[in-house]
Amino acid sequence: MQETLLIILAYCLGSIPTSVWVSRAFFNIDIRDYGSGNAGATNTFRVLGPRWGTFVMICDVLKGFLAVKLFLLLPPFHTEIAELNMQLALGVAAVLGHIFPIWADFKGGKGVATLFGLVIAISPWTALACSGVFLLVLYLTRFVSLSSILASIAFPIFILVIFNVENHVYRVFAVAVASLVILTHQKNISRIIKGGESKVPIFKHRDRRRQRNTED
Repeated sequence: MQETLLIILAYCLGSIPTSVWVSRAFFNIDIRDYGSGNAGATNTFRVLGPRWGTFVMICDVLKGFLAVKLFLLLPPFHTEIAELNMQLALGVAAVLGHIFPIWADFKGGKGVATLFGLVIAISPWTALACSGVFLLVLYLTRFVSLSSILASIAFPIFILVIFNVENHVYRVFAVAVASLVILTHQKNISRIIKGGESKVPIFKHRDRRRQRNTED
């Protein structure tokens, strides 16, 4: 019963619609009515700017991280596998809450940032490696969607091959994460192929420098 209640609490924590509340409180709009219509950090970057986009991203990451850490409220587990499985259950509940938030008509984001918070809490080194992939792709392309997709594909590669994690539930979870991210980014993939995907307004100095070099 205690584990079930914590899973429900993790879902409620993940359901906190940071971008929706921020857009309503400070801009008197619903972020889901603008840009891509998504209630996530990427759309917040596009619509409200880098400062609020960063704030929303940090909050969404914290939701996944704190949800996993709810396992500390439980009695000690008999095995590490049982402990990891409980952490995964709490983290997944938070991700589902972010995607289908009870506090925002079940219309949320894609869950990437909250997934990242989950991974930070369970496997910090894996999270760091995936962050490297994300930031490299973002620097080269400025597509957050493409960065998220490639980082998610790298996740099971790190788990299965490089770090060789033995927990089978975690291995299946890693593959499921990559599949879920690809599935929820189908429209983004289509826009990237057609050249219609929006780029986030970062690395402006780099872009201006390239433009000057081109003009020269």
